[in-house]
Parts: sequence; C-alpha cells; structure tokens
Amino acid sequence: MINFHTSPFVLHPLILLSAFLLDLAIGDPRWLPHPVRIMGKAVSRTEAALRKFFTTPSRERQAGVLLVALIVLPTFLITFIICRGAGESPHAAADILRIAAIVILTSTTIALHELIDSARLVIAALTAEDIEEARGRLSMIVGRDTRALTEKDILRATMETLAENLSDGIIAPVFYLAVGGLPLAMTYKAINTLDSMVGYKNSIYTHFGRAAARLDDAANYLPARITGGLIVAAVFVLALLRKSRGLAHAARRSFSVMLRDGGNHTSPNSGIPEAAMAGALGIRMGGPSSYGGIIVEKPYIGDAVAEGSAEDYFVASENAIIIVKVAALLSMGIAAAISFLRGKV
Repeated sequence: MINFHTSPFVLHPLILLSAFLLDLAIGDPRWLPHPVRIMGKAVSRTEAALRKFFTTPSRERQAGVLLVALIVLPTFLITFIICRGAGESPHAAADILRIAAIVILTSTTIALHELIDSARLVIAALTAEDIEEARGRLSMIVGRDTRALTEKDILRATMETLAENLSDGIIAPVFYLAVGGLPLAMTYKAINTLDSMVGYKNSIYTHFGRAAARLDDAANYLPARITGGLIVAAVFVLALLRKSRGLAHAARRSFSVMLRDGGNHTSPNSGIPEAAMAGALGIRMGGPSSYGGIIVEKPYIGDAVAEGSAEDYFVASENAIIIVKVAALLSMGIAAAISFLRGKV
C-alpha cells in the first residue's frame, strides 16, 4: 500500500491532486461543514467579546493582535493534531477513512469551483439581460457598490475578482499546501478569513483590524507574485496549444503590464495578478470605485487594447475564466512536484 503518511507538514501529491479534483467536482456544498465558516463564526464571537474590554484606539490595536492570535494559533494546532492523528493504522478501513478525511479537509482550502461558479452566475445574469440580478450576484463577491454599475463595469469587476481571488483562493493555499502541508494552508485560510472580516480601513476597523490586514499582506506577498507569473505562463501555454501568435503577444503584454502596473493598487499584492490579467486580456482595470457611497480614486491598471463593445467584455470574461483554470492546473502540477520531492527528502 502507498505510504501517505510522512509528516503533518508534507502532503502526499496524490492527496493534493485528489483534493483539487474534489473541489473542482463539488466545490463548497452548504450541507458539508466548512472550516472557513467555522472560522468566521469564531472571529465574530471573539471580536464581540474583545470589544467589551478594549475600547480606545490603542487598546483596539492590542485587541486586534489578540484576535489574530486567538484564531490563527488554535487553527494551526488543531489542524496539526488532526494530521498527526491521521497516521497509519493496523486497520485498512480506518486508514482509508483517515486519508479521505484529509483529502476533504485539504479540498476546503481550495476555492476554484466557487470562484468560477460565482463569475459564471454574474455572466449568466447579464446574458439573460437581467442587470439587476447581475449586480446582486456581483455584490456577493466584491466589496464595492454595485447598484449603479453598467454592463461593462460589472464584467470588468468580475474579471478583477477572478484575478484577485485566483491568488487568495487558489494559488496561495496551494502554495502553502506545498511548502507546509495542511496545517500551514489552513492557517493561511484563517489569516485570509480574518482579513476579509476585520481588515478594513474604516472607522470601525482601522485600529482593530490592523494586525489582521498586515498579516494577510505578508502571507500573500509571495503567492500574489507567483499568481502573476502563472497568469503569464497560462497565456503562453494557451498560445502554444492553439498555435496562436495573438496569444503569444498577449502573454508578452501580460508580463510587461504586470511589471509596469502591478503597484497601481491600494493593496501591496492585489495589483500584481490584476495587472497580469489586464495585460493578458487587453483591458483596463482599476479606476474610481464606490465603497459605501464614497468614491475612492484608484489608478488604472492595463491598457484598453481589446475592449470596446459589450460583446468584447463578454469574450474577455470567458477568456479570464480559461486563464484561471489553466493557471490553477499549472499551480497544482508544480505543487504536486514539490510535495513529491519533499516526501523523498
């Protein structure tokens, strides 16, 4: 029998690939308990408890650090214990069940199915000429105001979130699965969940969410840059497969725009994959956006090369989904190879 058990910090490549295929097949079914939902409830309850005792700005910053520690450390320890307890058993059936549990847990760190599905729901609503439905669906996956967005704005925002969440939802967890196994990947998910809930620069979370936001920036620094490179590589692979000079040019443009505009974002990381995607598609992302009724001026990313009519945006959106899929597959191949080599050491 194949030995799937080496160390909690080394994931067998077959488990990694199985988890990827499981996510691709079923995504995040609501009937299945999901670690991120559990983390979200823990964050909400811990925040409510801490705010009763930490009220001044300086004390809020301290509470934010404590919140991070109370969520991140238990997540790491619990996952480590689960992985450590999934060692070989004298009973084959029990061993299979443990391996299945690790595969399921690993799949919950990857969100390719959900990312593509959420984007397709927005595109489908626009295809059905139901712009209000499209705005509503988009509001579930972006932080900006969507009520006044035009059809083109909605599609542009969808492509932006595809690029950004390719990094946060797929490449980053796969990176941490490869270098630190499930404990490190689940820890990353805890950090990312904290940032998505409290890492805002507003009157409520400026102080309280500072620690979570900065830790998320640090955790995403390398994955964001890897994601940008994988987007370029994905377009180049598509150019080779389709023998397309146009796609080869798009790959070169993706790389140059990533280098030029990767810093044109309020986040130190999100601009990298967005710039690579904008260059690949020949569109312009970024620009002024409304958040809570307030217009936030943001620099543009990319050049308006291929965009024009609404139909051009629909084509670009479909191409963005293809690029996401290919980049995700490339990341899994690289991660599986890394896991294989680490298991041999």
